Amino acid sequence: MENNLNSLAQLIQDELNKYDQKIDSSSIGEVVSVGDCIATVYGLDNAMYGELIEFSNNSYGIVMNINETSVGIALFGNNVTIKEGDMCKKTNKLVSVPVGDALLGRVVNALGEPIDDNGPIKTSEYRAVESPSPDIMDRSSVNEPLETGIKAIDSMIPIGKGQRELIIGDRQTGKTAIAIDTIINQKDKDTYCVYCSIGQKNSSLAQIVAKLKQYNALKYTTIVDASASEPSPMQYLAPFSATSIAEYWMHKGKNVLIIYDDLSKHAIAYRTLLLLLRRSPGREAYPGDIFYLHSRLLERSCKLSKELGGGSLTALPIVETQSGDISAYIPTNIISITDGQLFLSTNMFNSGFRPAIDSGLSVSRVGSAAQTKIMKEVSKNLRMKLASYHEMLDFSRFGSDLDKTTVSILKHGAVLTEVLKQKQYMPLSTSSEIIDIFIAQSGLLDDVEPHQIHKFLKLLDNTILANAKDIYQSINNKKEFSDEDKKRVTKMFVQLKESLKDSTNHLNDEEIYR
Repeated sequence: MENNLNSLAQLIQDELNKYDQKIDSSSIGEVVSVGDCIATVYGLDNAMYGELIEFSNNSYGIVMNINETSVGIALFGNNVTIKEGDMCKKTNKLVSVPVGDALLGRVVNALGEPIDDNGPIKTSEYRAVESPSPDIMDRSSVNEPLETGIKAIDSMIPIGKGQRELIIGDRQTGKTAIAIDTIINQKDKDTYCVYCSIGQKNSSLAQIVAKLKQYNALKYTTIVDASASEPSPMQYLAPFSATSIAEYWMHKGKNVLIIYDDLSKHAIAYRTLLLLLRRSPGREAYPGDIFYLHSRLLERSCKLSKELGGGSLTALPIVETQSGDISAYIPTNIISITDGQLFLSTNMFNSGFRPAIDSGLSVSRVGSAAQTKIMKEVSKNLRMKLASYHEMLDFSRFGSDLDKTTVSILKHGAVLTEVLKQKQYMPLSTSSEIIDIFIAQSGLLDDVEPHQIHKFLKLLDNTILANAKDIYQSINNKKEFSDEDKKRVTKMFVQLKESLKDSTNHLNDEEIYR
């Protein structure tokens, strides 16, 4: 009897040994708990951070936590179908997205899957969503302008190809408007655009898509959407996926513009995700590596050296402030990573100055290196004049008896301020910007009523197009604005003023802006 029991025990032990050999705990795991788009898995001993994990019901997730006895996985999409006891396995692959020209004109989610009802995306190339940024020796200096078509930016806070320029301001101050205008202005300039929407309403994104279609800008743009209704892992992944899509063209020698709208919501999604993974919270409950998160994202934007094709990736991250507080945690983090910022003032926006760019708080660390020689020349001292104007404006409120110099500064400053106003969806060509700023800087508009300024500029534009089109051609093609051309423009404007001296009140009120 005892021998039979020993034989049975040995048989059971042998079977257990065979079973252990069949199960490879290093590549197979079992779901211990699941909820809020987070699965805790036992097993997966050799899992890599950022690795793609496949579940038994064809769902996927990404490894975000590696603990001593378990692995924390952020789930993509709907996690209702995953339940305790389900099996999952390693794929030995990092999370990747499809890339290529097939994505132009498409709207995709954070995994690169189409969500625009235009059929599947036919491409065989993929890039990992997380990839190292180019080395210092693989980069070249930023010295070529990326024209936004917005006078206030191109003249005072220029953006270069390969630069990272932060757009920062309170809610509803026109941050997205600047980004969309910049995309529209890249038409026929051999620049691809990627717009990454994070935590926005679907209705807002639909309006942006409609506008890009209206201005024929969607054909060179890819939109990556992780809306407010998406789970936090998808919102976390979206900007990295968008950057990988953009990097494909950069490494092909193309110029690419990427918009992150916005990284405040991205930071909140990351905080939500890691608190659910029981990661230790830091300042304002954000994870300790929130700075590193955005740093490794934005460091991927640069201008490559000629040996690597000379492509560029220009980043315009957007950050929302609370009551104009740019010293908050996330804004200061991203300000320290980027190469400058465009600060949008709520007071300026509410007073009718749009785009509401505060030239005092805005800066571009690339500076005039990202400007053409003509723009550098005509916009000389523009910021200084506006700074003097705002200073004198504050001073003039304390008294009514002003000297001639102060009155002159106030008049000229008001003209400059009015000229820099611009309506949304109306980006200007470089030649039009240069003519406008030249006329404003010359003082020829100082005796014109502010509400008539844009009408005069529009009429001057029509006159040049009709009688001296070669001036625009010289600026656009030869990058020249000669003294002779300046005299011709000045003469045309003086004649225009004389001819309309007694009829300015009868100008067409429909076309207010240049």
